[in-house]
Amino acid sequence: MKIITKIQLIILDNLVWLLLLIFFLFNAFLTPSFMKSRNLINILFQSSLVGMLVLAQGMVMMVGELDLSIDAILAFAPGVTILLAKNIIPGLNPILCIFITLALGAAVGCVNGFFVAKLKTNSFLLTLSSQIIMRGLVLFLVPFSLSRLAKEYVFLGRTWIGGVFPAAAVAFLVIFILFEFILRKTIFGRKLMLTGGNRRASYIAGINTDGMIVWAFAIAGILSAVAGLIAAGRQNAVSNNMGDGMVMMAFAGAILGGCSFNGGMGKPIGMLGGALLLGMIDNALTLQGVEVNLVSVAKGVLIFIAILLDLMRNRMIVQIMHRENIRKLVAHEHIGGA
Repeated sequence: MKIITKIQLIILDNLVWLLLLIFFLFNAFLTPSFMKSRNLINILFQSSLVGMLVLAQGMVMMVGELDLSIDAILAFAPGVTILLAKNIIPGLNPILCIFITLALGAAVGCVNGFFVAKLKTNSFLLTLSSQIIMRGLVLFLVPFSLSRLAKEYVFLGRTWIGGVFPAAAVAFLVIFILFEFILRKTIFGRKLMLTGGNRRASYIAGINTDGMIVWAFAIAGILSAVAGLIAAGRQNAVSNNMGDGMVMMAFAGAILGGCSFNGGMGKPIGMLGGALLLGMIDNALTLQGVEVNLVSVAKGVLIFIAILLDLMRNRMIVQIMHRENIRKLVAHEHIGGA
């Protein structure tokens, strides 16, 4: 493969980091207070919540599916857990509450994954119904915010290490690094990617593709519950509107990070860039004092750009590989004729 071809593929594979650099430099010169150390830390803090949902969505997209329920899990898992701790089992250990929250997220993910993998249900429609059900239950069960949470439960979203660095940002970076290792260096990660790339061929090769799909949804549920812990910590309460509408931004971040609706593409390090870009855009719009409704417009435009980017990237990769294969074929025929 020619060096220029390799460079083109590397740029397409890491396009989000180029976009992140351009946007960073743009705001460094034009946005007031953007380059202050406190603001840069705040970007990491803001990115941690949406970042968990970006990674959750990315895991599901890697196996060629979609999950619209992740933002509802964010509110549902903490909401049910805190109700349990306050009304049913008063004095429930806060650490146990954290594990219950994560278990609820995993359980919802497993149910979604089971219906998609075993019953061949359309993941878009199934998780849309899951989202509606959970949002309705949260509105019914948590009509008012549940406050006065245990300090252990809100640790992730509320604690600042040394008073200068948020624990959520540390967890955010560690989780992305861990998943980068799992997906790139383990058999499980390779099976997950192969399942999304070509499910039929993976099944024929002996991979339990149904199991991989269930795993992807379960992991997405756990990551969404982690996002719920961060959100609860930020506001020191659990409310029924936590995470509302964030699923679309999670789609945008995952696609910007290299995932595709076709499955079999994406990597956590790219999704990290997508999450940071979303956090940086949100931060810059706030610093610029952009009107709230226009912020919604900007986010809608970003989602549209992400979809176009997915189409453009896939077509360019196909064209580059097509040219490379033709070049190899011509070279082979030339050598054979000689």
